[in-house]
Amino acid sequence: MKIRQATCADFTAIWPIFHEIAAAGDSYGYATDVSKQEACKLWIELPEKTFVVEQNGQILGTYYIKPNQAGPGSHVCNCGYMVAKNARGRGLASIMCEHSQKIAIKLGYQAMQFNFVAITNEIAVSLWKKLGFKTVGVLPKAFNHSSQGKVDALVMHKFLD
Repeated sequence: MKIRQATCADFTAIWPIFHEIAAAGDSYGYATDVSKQEACKLWIELPEKTFVVEQNGQILGTYYIKPNQAGPGSHVCNCGYMVAKNARGRGLASIMCEHSQKIAIKLGYQAMQFNFVAITNEIAVSLWKKLGFKTVGVLPKAFNHSSQGKVDALVMHKFLD
C-alpha cells in the first residue's frame, strides 16, 4: 500500500467512493445528491492537501487536511477520511489518520479536530478514541441521519506531538 498526494486527475477514481458515502447520508454532512463537480471542489480544491491510499494502482481510500478555522484558529487542522466499501475492515482509516497526523505536524499544525462525527458512526468514534482523540463537545441532534433521524454529533480533538 502506498499513500501519496492526490491530484485533480485522481478525482475520477475518488468520486465513486465519495458518492457512495455522501449518498448514504449516515456519516458525512454533505448533501446526499452532491454533484461530482461540487464534490471535487470540497475534497480536492478547498483543502490544503488531499491524499490517496492505493494498492496495485487502485485507490482504496482518501483523506484531506485543511485548517479548521482561519486566522487565530489556523494552528488546528481538520481532516476527513473515506474508505472504499470493498477495502473496509483492513485498517485503512487508522493508517490514514496516523499519516495525516504526521503531515499535520510537518505543516505546522498543533492540534487536529473533527467537527461533526455522527454518534451513530460507532466504528469511527471508537477508532478516533483509540488514536487519542477526546470528545470535547456534543452537538445535540445536529446530524440528520438518513435512517435514524436526528442524532448527536461529536466534536473530537487531539493535541499533536
